[in-house]
Amino acid sequence: MPAVIFPGPEGRLEGRFHPAPRPRAPLAMILHPHPQGGGTMNERITQALFKDFVSRGFAVLRFNFRGVGRSQGSFDNGIGELSDAASALDWVQAVHPEAQVTWVGGVSFGALIGMQLMMRRPEIRGFISIAPPANMYDFSFLAPCPASGIMIQGAADTVVTPVSVQKLVEKLRTQKHITIHHEEIPRANHFFEHEHDELMRAVGNYLDFRLSPDCPIR
Repeated sequence: MPAVIFPGPEGRLEGRFHPAPRPRAPLAMILHPHPQGGGTMNERITQALFKDFVSRGFAVLRFNFRGVGRSQGSFDNGIGELSDAASALDWVQAVHPEAQVTWVGGVSFGALIGMQLMMRRPEIRGFISIAPPANMYDFSFLAPCPASGIMIQGAADTVVTPVSVQKLVEKLRTQKHITIHHEEIPRANHFFEHEHDELMRAVGNYLDFRLSPDCPIR
């Protein structure tokens, strides 16, 4: 899991990269929670997503948005962070150009950035959005949502309201050619403090399904 530094729009970006274990291995990029709320690439869920994709044979990158850790720049209300994510994806694709499939995973604010990135990058074929902040940001840019994925929410989350995520899921499910899975973890708060295992079990079950050779979703 080597430390990496790569160019971003406002200077260097700091990351951790697990190289591809084989040619044509799939690629995943993991995006951390809100920088102004203490989010970094070393946040627990961000690290767990990284490790899950590594265990499945992906080339995986997680990185710090601008102004976090050793990444240069300063917080830019999501606009610059989307540019950071695009630069990060450019970098990892240059390192591993053989990837045929790309996934994005994001936690809270990182889920918002990941889904915005997905609208710009058609090579992203799957997503994992954990506590997407549907009550704080307008997700109407998902028109249409270009890929299938899963949204996972804590039933006791007081930061991102479960009803707002449910409404977003219902709206996306009216769109054709994609499938949106939705898991609500009982008793889980925004940080899944005591339900971390249940969260990662939901992630694992979904990836087992999507990465199965028999999965109907592509």
